[in-house]
Parts: sequence; C-alpha cells; structure tokens
Amino acid sequence: MGRRVPRFPCKASAEVTSGGAIELTNVTELSRYGCFLQTPTPLATGTSLAVKIMNQGKVFAATAMVVYSQPDLGMGIAFREVKSLFQGILEDWLGELLEKRGGAVN
Repeated sequence: MGRRVPRFPCKASAEVTSGGAIELTNVTELSRYGCFLQTPTPLATGTSLAVKIMNQGKVFAATAMVVYSQPDLGMGIAFREVKSLFQGILEDWLGELLEKRGGAVN
C-alpha cells in the first residue's frame, strides 16, 4: 500500500503526551498527515496522544494516534485533529522541505 502524500526528512524537537506522561523526542520524517518520532521507548500501536513539534521558533500541535511502532527506534503517528492555525504552520514547513528537495506539495 502506497502513501497518500510524500514524507520529508526533518529535524525537529517534539513533545509527546500520553496518559499523563510527557516525553521529549525528535521528528525524523514529516508529512501532511503524520510523522515519525525517534524514541527508544515507542508507544503501542493504537495509542492516542498529543504531540507538539517545535521547529524554527514555531510550534505545531495536534492530537494523534500511533499507527506503527518499532522497538528501540520510534513510532509513526497519524495526526487526528489539527486546528487551522497549526495546519498553516505545518504547510509552511512542508513547503520549505519541498523546496529543499525540488518539487510540489500535493
């Protein structure tokens, strides 16, 4: 099964909140619908969480769900609820990442 949109390599800090626990982690890939978070202790597939991504002095926040988990490596998450303000920030970041790669955003 192919992806709906491209993923872009990305270096950003992130904060994940789930079940009252907060973990600081890093984003290594970013797309319009989710990202990959590098962490040695990924959450289980299906876990709901809140994520804040910090990059270039801006913050993106969303609710999300773990769609796959790789022990000792990290987890892929799908954004669930993204407010319009944060959607704009995400689109700006993706546009910049696309320019670096040389293409067009879907």
